Amino acid sequence: MKLNFRIVIFALALAFGVFFSMPSLLNTEKGAKITLGLDLQGGLHMLLGVKTEEAVGSRMKSIAASVKHFTDHNDILIDGLSANDEEVKFAILDPDDTPAIDTFLKEIEGAEIKHSGENYAISLTPKSIEETKKQAISQAIETIRNRLDQFGLAEPTVARQGTDKILVELPGIKTQEDEQRARELISRAAKLELIAVDEERAMRVYNMTDAQAAQYGDVILEDKENPEVKYLLKEIPILDGGLLTNATVAFDQNNRPVINFALNSEGAQIFGDFTGKNVNKRMAIVLDGKVYSAPVINERIGGGHVQVSGNYTVNEANDLAIALRSGALLAPIYMMEKRSVGPSLGAESIRNSMIALIGGFALVFLFMMFYYKMAGVIANIALVANLFLILAVMALFGATLTLPGMAGIVLTVGMAVDANVIISERIRELLYEGKSLHKAIEEGYANAMRAILDANITTLIAAVVLYAYGTGAIKGFAITISIGILASMLTAILGTHGIYTSLESKINKSKNPSFWFGISKKRLG
Repeated sequence: MKLNFRIVIFALALAFGVFFSMPSLLNTEKGAKITLGLDLQGGLHMLLGVKTEEAVGSRMKSIAASVKHFTDHNDILIDGLSANDEEVKFAILDPDDTPAIDTFLKEIEGAEIKHSGENYAISLTPKSIEETKKQAISQAIETIRNRLDQFGLAEPTVARQGTDKILVELPGIKTQEDEQRARELISRAAKLELIAVDEERAMRVYNMTDAQAAQYGDVILEDKENPEVKYLLKEIPILDGGLLTNATVAFDQNNRPVINFALNSEGAQIFGDFTGKNVNKRMAIVLDGKVYSAPVINERIGGGHVQVSGNYTVNEANDLAIALRSGALLAPIYMMEKRSVGPSLGAESIRNSMIALIGGFALVFLFMMFYYKMAGVIANIALVANLFLILAVMALFGATLTLPGMAGIVLTVGMAVDANVIISERIRELLYEGKSLHKAIEEGYANAMRAILDANITTLIAAVVLYAYGTGAIKGFAITISIGILASMLTAILGTHGIYTSLESKINKSKNPSFWFGISKKRLG
């Protein structure tokens, strides 16, 4: 048996495939492994909607907070600052401050400024409103993905579905508790706000309605621990979680979990300025519309470090810190569809798929041996190498194997052996024509190459299109097919050619082409 470059490459490819597919096949702790998708190991499937219109209201509040900080920092007196979903309104008390205000407002991107005397109205242009809504969806996808990554889930799928929906698939969610934690983490707005308490009217909060509070530019919010305790707070926050850089879990003197968070330089400056001007007054720490605490400011607080305490468990504190670190959702999300796949159903899918794969493989294996004799055995060796290569490449890239992906492997078995069928038929035809074995092998591969390349390239193009425009399971199918096609080009063409070349002298000595290629002795002779 002579060595040649083709058989050396084939042997190295086979060794590579076996080595890197073993961790997945044996389920070892070490080594890169294929991750099973939602349909194979069970988990949670959710389709979420985004209330994009509320993102516009949040943007208006953010603009109002910027106006407040600018005017406070520059000692500009304004009156009647208020914000709703459509516009921010305020009036300046000193006309000499108009140039400074105008310069500041021009820097607000996408804003439409209306100015009549001392009165200002800020709204967003239609284009900016649409961009804000689109950004809310994109930001929600990124935020949810970051939260799930920090939560520790392997291979979560978070993708846009249509124009305003989000598909979330969480493989490995097996208990009701894990499902509940994941759902709460995904849906939590994590909107952090530091808001001044309206000390002048605070005692009247229990006798006020929301409408009456709004007349004074205030809002009424409940205490997180005790809903009966209410706070009268200024409508415009001092700052929000957009200026937050980090959030970590720590423990207080009573060994209870607390959240420490840090602000960026802009947030630290705003926080320092406010606390310096409001000593002996209260500031509420508000998260998702609930007041966690409202401490009295004893002195100016520099450095931009704030602590949130509450009656929560370590898991709740960790989830809250994750939500704060990953950022607040610009717009609330809501559940449109939820579907749980149990691990037993996933195990059944794997079992049925393996039966299909092994059954199909065995039938092809036997047919090739029966019809093409030793040529069929060589084709089967290439087929086994092809399967190992698919698993190895998927494991190295950390690919997720789904049920359609397993269907892709089954389909690849047929496609891989199809190339060898074409090659074997070409060799047989040339042998019938009286060509020598060497010429029959070389011309057989040359003649078959065009048909094989045409079929594989067109299938590969279709797989690329499926991956580019498909979602979820369709992408898994496209990836498996693409890897299988490329692997079959190496094993079914290069590998088998190398084996035939190395065995050429042995085949000639045997003088039994029927044994090697399954050809009819009557037609040959």
